[in-house]
Amino acid sequence: MRPFVQLVLAAVVSFAAGLSARAQEDATVYMVTYIEVLPATKSQSIVALRQLFEASRNDADVVRFEVLQRTAPSNQFLLLEVWKNQEAFDAHNAAAHTKQFREKLQPLLLAPIDDRLSVASSVSPMRPGNTDGAVYVATHVDVGPPNRDKTVGLLKALADSARKEAGNLRFDVLQQKARTNHFTVVEVWKDQRSDDAHEIAAHTREFRAQLHPLSGALYDQRWYQALWALAAQK
Repeated sequence: MRPFVQLVLAAVVSFAAGLSARAQEDATVYMVTYIEVLPATKSQSIVALRQLFEASRNDADVVRFEVLQRTAPSNQFLLLEVWKNQEAFDAHNAAAHTKQFREKLQPLLLAPIDDRLSVASSVSPMRPGNTDGAVYVATHVDVGPPNRDKTVGLLKALADSARKEAGNLRFDVLQQKARTNHFTVVEVWKDQRSDDAHEIAAHTREFRAQLHPLSGALYDQRWYQALWALAAQK
């Protein structure tokens, strides 16, 4: 049996055994937010994002808050948030600085803000660190509802392999709460070279081959750079 297939089978068993326990024990809230602004308003949008970051980094029980800019097209942004619990997340959403940010951004938007509230499916240990020059990759994985659990196993096996690769700083698999057959994969690599090596690795190619017949949409992979990032011990 091939190593990646063995990892997948082990991941499915582990997922089934631990899902209910994790749901009860882990109160952490994850939010993935896609923002697309009019190209002419990019500079204004970055100013507003900076203000949001500076205010949010002082919010109670924030675990991680990252503001990313897509490499191309550069008028697209991504917010990656981790909050200790629902109360902390709700307080942040109700805060004046969050409401003001959304009000300021409204006339600058090319499309509505896309918020995707998520839970952890498989996440790297939380640790602070310098991500200057790091390559971020965010991938939306959408499969048919009957294929959800099999996809969880595939993604967990990929994450387990990727975390052992040289240059990997983080590899997180998040599952949307509202649509549990939708996932966001967040990768952070030390540099472009390590990301390129991961893309052509045997376990990555085998994952893509096994995922393809399960997919309900195109494999949506996007590259970003960090504008500002806060990561604190949980």
